[in-house]
Amino acid sequence: MTEIRVEQVAPELTYALRQRVLRPHLDISAVRLAGDDDPLTATFAARTPDGEVVGSAIVRPEPCPWRPADPGAWRLRGMATDEALRGQGVGGHVLRAAIAHVVLAGGELIWCNARTPARSFYERAGFEVHGEEWVDPQIGPHVAMWRRVYPVVD
Repeated sequence: MTEIRVEQVAPELTYALRQRVLRPHLDISAVRLAGDDDPLTATFAARTPDGEVVGSAIVRPEPCPWRPADPGAWRLRGMATDEALRGQGVGGHVLRAAIAHVVLAGGELIWCNARTPARSFYERAGFEVHGEEWVDPQIGPHVAMWRRVYPVVD
């Protein structure tokens, strides 16, 4: 695997990757999410030694639609990995950093609307499917997924 480091970054540093991977048919402005500028939102990037962003994830506190009474829910969005590096652990490193942030912030669960081709990636990370698959007309088939998160005990 290419040497990478994962760090918390300003959201706009991930826009080019997110546009290229998640919404290539739309203008780059389409990857800016409501909440990107919220101080509770955390954006993570996997970067190569020369600074190129090759992975991304965003987490922010947001109630889980099918578990609205559960406290400490965080939404995961903007997961993207450069196509040339898929299957090499980049996405897993970024996801672990995002989950660690949620845990440190007192979160208790994390949820997302996952693209169906990424379903097995999330399942390997402990996520469970909720409900049936649906199709977002702009970006394709999705399935809702979630998992509990727990503090790391030494």
